[in-house]
Amino acid sequence: MCGIAGIMTVDGGPADASVLQRLADALSHRGPDGGGRHIRGGLALVHTRLAIIDLITGDQPIFASPGGGRQAAIIANAEIYNYVELRRDMEGAAFSTRSDCEPPLHLYLRHGLDFTRHLRGMYAIAIDDPLTDSLVLARDPFGIKPLYYAETAAAFAFASEAQALHKCGLVTPSLRPEARDQLLQLKFTCGGETAFEGIHRVLPGETIVVRRGRIVERRHLAALPGGGPVSLSEGEAEERVEAALRESVAVHQRSDVPYGMFLSGGVDSSVVLSFMRDLNDTPVEAFTVGFSGTSVHDERDHARAVAEAAGARFEAVEFSPDDFWGLLPAICAAMDDPVADYAVLPTYKLARLAQERCLKVILTGEGGDEIFGGYSRYRRLRRPWFLGGRQIRRSGVFDGLGVLRRSAAGMPANSTWRAGIARAEAEQAGTGRTPVQAAQAVDCADWLPHDLLFKLDRCLMAFGVEGRVPFLDPRVAEAAFLLPDKMKVRSGMGKWILRRLLERKLPQAKPFSRKRGFTVPTGQWILERGKEVGPLVARQPGVEEACLPGAVERLFATAGKKQGQAAWNLLFFALWHRAHILGLPPAGDVFETLAA
Repeated sequence: MCGIAGIMTVDGGPADASVLQRLADALSHRGPDGGGRHIRGGLALVHTRLAIIDLITGDQPIFASPGGGRQAAIIANAEIYNYVELRRDMEGAAFSTRSDCEPPLHLYLRHGLDFTRHLRGMYAIAIDDPLTDSLVLARDPFGIKPLYYAETAAAFAFASEAQALHKCGLVTPSLRPEARDQLLQLKFTCGGETAFEGIHRVLPGETIVVRRGRIVERRHLAALPGGGPVSLSEGEAEERVEAALRESVAVHQRSDVPYGMFLSGGVDSSVVLSFMRDLNDTPVEAFTVGFSGTSVHDERDHARAVAEAAGARFEAVEFSPDDFWGLLPAICAAMDDPVADYAVLPTYKLARLAQERCLKVILTGEGGDEIFGGYSRYRRLRRPWFLGGRQIRRSGVFDGLGVLRRSAAGMPANSTWRAGIARAEAEQAGTGRTPVQAAQAVDCADWLPHDLLFKLDRCLMAFGVEGRVPFLDPRVAEAAFLLPDKMKVRSGMGKWILRRLLERKLPQAKPFSRKRGFTVPTGQWILERGKEVGPLVARQPGVEEACLPGAVERLFATAGKKQGQAAWNLLFFALWHRAHILGLPPAGDVFETLAA
């Protein structure tokens, strides 16, 4: 995995060399194994490399000749899992490397903007097409790999991380109030607009064409198959799902460097482990995290039992209150596109452990809930309102708490902070999908790429580790998304067909037992030191602007699940705002940083 960036000037003049260097420096953690550049007229491409496949000849940019005497170039933050098959099927292509990132360039030269339809993998790609004098950007349909851009009066610029566009000096950090409200209420932000004024996301599945520093064309490739459920027996469904997952895990293990996995002991990661066990001749390296002495359920014993049953080499790590207070400023500094998801905490520490164990690739279970219907909110959709059925994300974290200056508490469901979710819901009208399918699609549009996958990318890339997600594969999506709702949600459980498969493959995972959902005891830790940290949070400029006087201190001193969630969101926001809007680096632990 890598970092990519570039500039295309409006007037065709050369990009400033110092700006290119700052882009490379800002993305160096994503590519510690090397770097490269390509300059043609007013277009400059910058690449930092994390070497995973083709360690010898896979440096980027990679070039190919479309004719006319000029070479097309590609840089990519990508793993193209079907690169072996693509190379085999592209008769006559003159490959110059063994890299998985070279076939997309030859596909583009053959198929134009339809080249992404042939790709199976995760990617953020930039191509210089000299024949049309164009820059082409493309992002994978699930949005596994990030890509951002900015349009200024002088140039179009893009980068794998939004912070690089700030650090190179092209965009001044400025917070969008609407995004702040989304972050506080939802824990993430929606759609193509980021939290920053002037910085936008290339959307999942989007391909953009840029000429003379301006976007001239957009195309979109859907992640999910269209239409409603197909009719299948349970036996047929299980067979279809098993075949798709086996193949997906197999291609997700294509690597020239060592790999392992994150194991929670839940259904999704246990399914991934069961296939890795089948496909590997040596024990799988499996890592998990736990929390001692807290009110939340510790999954380490169960994860250990699952790992032992699968013959994996298991290692567990503790996430303590000292980790919470000590690591959080650095974690917030890594999360430039903000996500107040407490799962960033264990993910960050697990990523550091993977780096210490010299693993460059980690497989995870992200996406299983969205593709197979695992969340309780999907189950509620199948109930009438008088039995607990209700709209998804109808209320925000701060509703009813009397904390925010802008009247978010008590606002109706179609309020500003919920506008992004409402747009995604509206797009599902007339698609022929069931309510459960529509909710899955809404989650795949925003929650998945802008929270879960972003968290995974930033936490792992902070340590030069690549995260792979076998559930988010086009063949898995085709096999699972169109299953009847009853094969996803049944008897008060989600992921029904996946549980059946796991019960047969790895029964020690106990897939049909009632499990407590994964959580992190942030509320407990904050309350224990709330009177100390609350005033520090309250006087941060971003928090003062968002919250009523005195409300923050009261919130941090109050027990309760809702209050704990809100306090965590504010603590994250205070540290994030300090790092990415004010431009102040961490100054030690939470208390030292907020007091600085």
